[in-house]
Formats: sequence, C-alpha cells, structure tokens
Amino acid sequence: MASVTFEAEIRQRAGKGAARATRRAGKVPAVVYGGGQEPTLVALDPRAVVRELHRGGWQSRQYELTAEGQTIRALIRGVQFHPVTDAPEHVDFQRLVAGTKIKVAVPVHFDNEATSPGLKRGGVLNVVRHAVEVFCDSDQIPDQFTADLGPLDFNDNVRWHDLKGTEHSTPVISRDFVVATVVPPTKVEAAPEAGAAAAPAKGKAAAKK
Repeated sequence: MASVTFEAEIRQRAGKGAARATRRAGKVPAVVYGGGQEPTLVALDPRAVVRELHRGGWQSRQYELTAEGQTIRALIRGVQFHPVTDAPEHVDFQRLVAGTKIKVAVPVHFDNEATSPGLKRGGVLNVVRHAVEVFCDSDQIPDQFTADLGPLDFNDNVRWHDLKGTEHSTPVISRDFVVATVVPPTKVEAAPEAGAAAAPAKGKAAAKK
C-alpha cells in the first residue's frame, strides 16, 4: 500500500517537561515503539499531523518517518488532543517490521449504491462496521476493503466473505459477521386531517330545542 512521509526531528529527552518544550517550539512530540527496538522519540510538524488526521483511513495508513538519514516505517496507534483546542499534542506510532503480523483497522468502501434495488426503492444502508479489524503482514496492509451494494435488496446484507481485497487478511472476529444491511423504509401512519370534526363526548346531554 502507499505510504505517507513525515519529516521528523529526533528528540533526545523523554518526559512531560521535554514534551512541553517541544510544543513550545511549535512541534508535536511523538514516540515510535515496537519492533524489538528501543522507543524512538521524534518531533513532527503539526500541520502535517492535522492534515493526516483529517483524511479518512489514517488508522491503517503506513507512514515513513525520515529523520537524520534514517527512515522508520510505522502506523499511528494513538493521538492525544488538547482538551480545549483539539490540537494534536502527542502521537504514538508502532514500528513496522517486514514479516511481522499486526492488527489493524481497515476502512470499508461501499460501491454501487445507485444501482442497489433496495436503496433505489427508498431503503436505508445500515452500516454496522465502517472499518474491520484484521491481522495481516506489515508489508500487505490493505488501503481499504470494498463492498458491492449493487445486488442488494431489502434485508440483504454484506458479510465478511463478500468484501473484496481481503486475500491477505484474517479478521479478528472468527465468524462471518455482518458489515452492512439494506433496511426497508419505515412506514409512517397518516395524521388525521386538521379539519375533521371531533366526535361528541359520551354521556353529554343532547342540546335542548
């Protein structure tokens, strides 16, 4: 799959004080862990981080962190945000090592909504899983799985075995789970006409002539 490059700076010191100093310098502190190596401390351009977080599918996208002549392949595993501004304050990366199985959430893309008989007749697509957690080799992480909605009518669904692009992945859930269902439209009872006369109350004496 395609990867995105982050230009990074190596940080020498760990701890909250060092992280605050990195933020004062206009950078986002980050750490790369895993792969049987010591954690690597880096600092990132906040604009690049925000740009990636605004894109869909960043949880499964591969990143290449380049710093001081070395390149580290990694996935974003967690982001801490400022409680008021929502600006990213810290990023956790997991180092990728070729031949190693990892768990990753892969987004599901839905095709052919316009040709689905159920959706054309007013049905609603009920998405159970926008992303699917799978185990796969770090060199074979899918960009996305694809679900074909074209044949689906009311109450038809998309299951794991229906998805395209799963050849090198094993789902975390062992059963053939539902990803999405086409739900029939809900019937709405017609409201009474506003000009309809109210029924006379029971027991009320007839008006005198």
